[in-house]
Amino acid sequence: MSKRVNQKPRRSGTIMQGDSAQSLEDLKAKQDAARLGGGLKRQEAIRSSGRGTARDRLSLLLDEDSFLEIDAFVTHRTDDHDMFLHKTLGDGVVTGQGTIDGRRIYCFAQDFSVHGGSMGEMHALKIAKIVEMAERAKAPIIAMWDGGGQRAQDGVNALAGTGELLDRLVQCSGRIPVISIVLGPVVGVSALAAALSDITILGEEHGQLFLSSPLETPEVISGEVDAAGLGGANLHASRSGIASLIADDEEDACDLACMILSYLPDHNMADPPLIPTADPVERSNEVLQDVVPDNPNKPYDMVTVVEEVVDDGIFMELFPAYADNIIIGFARLNGMTIGVVGNQPKVLAGCLDIDASIKAARFIRMCDAFNIPLVTFEDVPGFLPGVVQEWGGIIRHGAKLLFAYAEATVPKLTLVTRKAYGGAYLAMSCKHLQSDYNVAWPTAELAVMGAEGAVNIIHRREIQAVPDEEKETVRLRLVDEYKAKFGDPYVAARNGWLDDVIEPSESRLRLIRALNILKSKREWSPPKKHGNIPL
Repeated sequence: MSKRVNQKPRRSGTIMQGDSAQSLEDLKAKQDAARLGGGLKRQEAIRSSGRGTARDRLSLLLDEDSFLEIDAFVTHRTDDHDMFLHKTLGDGVVTGQGTIDGRRIYCFAQDFSVHGGSMGEMHALKIAKIVEMAERAKAPIIAMWDGGGQRAQDGVNALAGTGELLDRLVQCSGRIPVISIVLGPVVGVSALAAALSDITILGEEHGQLFLSSPLETPEVISGEVDAAGLGGANLHASRSGIASLIADDEEDACDLACMILSYLPDHNMADPPLIPTADPVERSNEVLQDVVPDNPNKPYDMVTVVEEVVDDGIFMELFPAYADNIIIGFARLNGMTIGVVGNQPKVLAGCLDIDASIKAARFIRMCDAFNIPLVTFEDVPGFLPGVVQEWGGIIRHGAKLLFAYAEATVPKLTLVTRKAYGGAYLAMSCKHLQSDYNVAWPTAELAVMGAEGAVNIIHRREIQAVPDEEKETVRLRLVDEYKAKFGDPYVAARNGWLDDVIEPSESRLRLIRALNILKSKREWSPPKKHGNIPL
């Protein structure tokens, strides 16, 4: 014991103290370097163009001081093409976790100041890692894309890393919500990764998605179309159907992502958030008493019906400029999240076509994956006829819609406001496809087709046999007879294909009462790997 007491203090202790101070200085220097990304000059150039840096965007998205960065010191491992001279901490993407209104999420933002945000091997693996962490933690992920495709200097290694990322995103699908925000040009396989999201938001001015670079696209090279016309936000919102929403600016994009997240659960085993409302359950919908015109061929706005029924008149419509003959989006009934699907009579008379079928089918499957009840507002005269539709595969695409409704196990409620004809009636969450609660207004008509079309087929010879001056009189009489026999909702109600016929003013009350009972619904299906939806 005395020997230990008499020992002199180790000199190494002093040395270690100095080393520790130096280590802290080194750490702070590396942290500062990581925050600078591709350098202050490049960051300022990005800001001057009207875009934010990766960290600027994350600060807009997340609660203040909630961001916990992960893998800040990752660098690429490519030495070819003098890349050993350009090793930037973080490798062009900022990844981590944080909170939005107190809810935990994982997130990443590509850094355009580093190699134009291009996706090299380690860049892709960083994102794959954060996606995998999100899946394990059962937390949503929000992706902020702004990058120029796969990094050529990394060669096939870039594709290998991207492949792992794509695999992780596919594994997450239907397990955790994935929201993509596109705030710059995104090219190549990175665009595919963004499109794997449940929701994709594009910035109006700078958000662009291309599978092939505009520099390699013949129409751009020839001047027929510019980059925005090829893959800009408005193009993807109205024609390709990729953009769920368009944001005015980056702050608006983050706000939209937060709003979307407020309707979604953390994961597929959880229920969506319940948001209390002061909107009374018993609120009467008197304005709906006269919303359906007496003339069956006259349009009205189904959005008006939805907003009148749901909590506080708030309906967050998705894809408003794409296939606008059908409306989809999120709303709430008595605080409960619902997915709304509705025919839009003021566009193509509410007919289902290829794009509308695809749009609704994908939304239905997303709602089913995340335990969001479906409420369908139906006024559909049929599938859109014509060569373009038939040759384009309306049979296959219409079957997608029917398939999506039939396989969905969440509560399914349907309100028929006017027309429900033919195959389109069957495809729009009918009782025969295991819909849980189906009601109709007195103005509704469930039939194979409209009365006039049916009479022209059934009574064609009878009408042809009478003198010309009597044809119209006979035809109108037969139409009235057909309507009296088949043209009201009570025919379907007598057969149990409608659960009730209700006053329009009772719509909100009836749907909420049904949903309150159905929220405990659990459905068992025989085991199978998966269905074979007609893609």
